[in-house]
Amino acid sequence: MRAGVVVAAQPGVEDLAVRAEELGLHSFWVNDTPMVHGDPFVALSLCAKATSRIRLGIGVTSPALRSAPAAASGLASLNALAPGRIICGVGTGNTARRTLGMRPTTAARLENFTAALQDLCAGRSTEYREGDRVRGIRFLHAGAHVNTADPIEFVVAALLGPKAAAVAGRRGTGLISFGLLDPTAWHALHDTRRHAAQGAPRDPDSHTDSYVVTSLHLLDEGEDPHGDAARDVTGHLVLSLLAFTADTAADTTAFAEQLGPEEREAVRRLLDRRGTTSTAPDRHTKLYPNYLGRIAPQDRDLVLPSLMNTLALVGTRDDLLARITTLEQAGVDELLVQPVIDPPTEMAQLAKLLI
Repeated sequence: MRAGVVVAAQPGVEDLAVRAEELGLHSFWVNDTPMVHGDPFVALSLCAKATSRIRLGIGVTSPALRSAPAAASGLASLNALAPGRIICGVGTGNTARRTLGMRPTTAARLENFTAALQDLCAGRSTEYREGDRVRGIRFLHAGAHVNTADPIEFVVAALLGPKAAAVAGRRGTGLISFGLLDPTAWHALHDTRRHAAQGAPRDPDSHTDSYVVTSLHLLDEGEDPHGDAARDVTGHLVLSLLAFTADTAADTTAFAEQLGPEEREAVRRLLDRRGTTSTAPDRHTKLYPNYLGRIAPQDRDLVLPSLMNTLALVGTRDDLLARITTLEQAGVDELLVQPVIDPPTEMAQLAKLLI
């Protein structure tokens, strides 16, 4: 299986991209969460100038954040800096919208946005709508300004629901998912994508690779798999799920219903600890600070072993390789690790394991 990393956009990110390329990793991604992290287009511009081989991804942007013309201009500009190395993840904006206190957009709007980006980034005209006004648009500048000749890879963010996977099938894109380490769930996503792709037009330059974002901790001999070190490496994933569940409990039960009593109690404790409730209109300002950042030691008790095992890869070398092989057999092409404790060391560990 291929290996890559996902990090927060911030100054100095290009140094990590250079190190990832030196280690032989396949891709380097940054998040697009405007009120939490820096701007991904700025970050990847620095990375594009500092590297020559590694693929550069945005994971993920959304029509609820950016218009298609603005996003396409950013992507095609990156493609001019790093020809043929750009990957764009697109999604409904579950996280990025929630951090604004808003709900994600619809699958239909996501599909229209993806289609527009694919057209514009390939130099084609597309339909652009604002209210009742619809106009055909295309890049009016090319050459040194943007690159529409080299293909950009698109992936659609999907978790458990079939709608996003169906969008990926109809648009001929790949998939990306966060913390989805269940091979059965991946088989279902791929089945949905294949079914939706039947009869859909296919761009010969399109990719249909699948990516999973997780964290990885290789245990030392005799190390507790649920000790402080393992909790620190995986805690950002666990707390992100708890925060999302706490935030969405008032308008959707999709995640909460899958949690057991211990996990639901952890959600309750998180709300109490952050001084908010699942119905408070400003809860997003209490739940999402430091989102996907290193957790505080006092929050280690919220990093439950059950959620660590579900969302992250913790184990001996043989344990990890066995789980990764199962994911590969389920159709996952690339493992994206999100390091937060010591990114250079965690990237080296990933490279040693898979490269």
